[in-house]
Amino acid sequence: MKNQSTLGTPQVSAKSETNRSILIIGALFFIFGFVTWLNSVLVPYLKIACELNNFQSYFVVSAFYISYLVMALPSAKILKLTGFKKGMSVGLLVMAVGALIFVPAAYTRTYGLFLLGLFVLGTGLAILQTAANPYITILGPIESAAKRISIMGICNKIAGTLAPLVLGAIVFKNTETLVEELTLMSVAEKALVLDELSERVVVPYLIMMGVLILLAVMIYFSSLPEVDTDSEDEELAKTNVNKTSIFQFPHLLLGTLAMFFYVGVEVIAGDTVISYAASQGIPLIDAKVFTSYTLGAMIIGYIIGISTIPKYISQEKALRISAIVGIIFGLGAIFSDGFISVLFISLLGLGNAMVWPAIWPMSIAGLGRFTKIGSSFLIMAIAGGAILPPLYGYLADIVNPQNAYWIVIPCYAFILFFASKGYKIRSN
Repeated sequence: MKNQSTLGTPQVSAKSETNRSILIIGALFFIFGFVTWLNSVLVPYLKIACELNNFQSYFVVSAFYISYLVMALPSAKILKLTGFKKGMSVGLLVMAVGALIFVPAAYTRTYGLFLLGLFVLGTGLAILQTAANPYITILGPIESAAKRISIMGICNKIAGTLAPLVLGAIVFKNTETLVEELTLMSVAEKALVLDELSERVVVPYLIMMGVLILLAVMIYFSSLPEVDTDSEDEELAKTNVNKTSIFQFPHLLLGTLAMFFYVGVEVIAGDTVISYAASQGIPLIDAKVFTSYTLGAMIIGYIIGISTIPKYISQEKALRISAIVGIIFGLGAIFSDGFISVLFISLLGLGNAMVWPAIWPMSIAGLGRFTKIGSSFLIMAIAGGAILPPLYGYLADIVNPQNAYWIVIPCYAFILFFASKGYKIRSN
């Protein structure tokens, strides 16, 4: 009995350590979600405050997500020097600097400064995501990675559901009346009113800066263990013996492209729905809830994933189902009108829920010592959120906001291809 107890202790301790690590990473995913989904409010808010058209307003999204493309590979180098834990603290501090930039941007009502702040926020998130996503993937069996990432997704989307409601309640107060009154004001009067509107974000972003700095310190002094992504077991080492480049893993490259399309459609679903609802005649103060509907639908999808993967369905099958649901709801939004059409855009969240959790482990499977650089490729693919939403905005300006949603259909079609065949492709 004594020997059994002694032998069991390390296992209990290891499990407890893993659970603590999951809680810490869950807190980080909450931050990811809160900061990321504020963009859904910033798009229509800055469109008014900085007097922008649809195309210009979606540069809010571009400035934020392009940082992933620019900074993903440098992030991998930073993590190689610092390790995962210290790298996460660095990422949080960089984000705090981005939040601080919002203060002079708001007081001067300078759109370029807002975009710079968003780029710096995205840079910090690129470092965090490059560390946190492979970390949670490796922190347990690869076949249940989608389940763990789904738990992280719930933390992310709960925060994302709260973010537009909190910021929207602050910045959209009396905006319907304000927009009507602006057309009747003189240039000087309009400037004063828009300056006041712009300054509404100062306090929220100063609070965010303080929280990010506090979290950076907490992570730095936490018990979060390092994980070794460079070692390979004997079988994997034998498989990868002739591999000298990340480009010798076609399933990763296809997964990266699938991730690019996925992030693009996820951002379109979340960040265009408020403006789209307004174009369908729904007041902005009411329309702000639709992003929360989108994220609520994603949370439901994550719960379904946690309950069914891998016990009832594989992560590969979950990805196929998700892509098909995305196509169906996308077409539903295009071929219906009013509240129902807007609701279909929100329901894209249900189709999107399991895409990230499934693409990630399917893409980095078998990379071994190439895992960090492979993770960087997937993080770079988040740039889909920088490129596809402005394309949607351009189509919305030249055609109309509803038919612009045709852009999501080929994206889901490629994700379906990756889920069916692409992830199986390997080089010799």
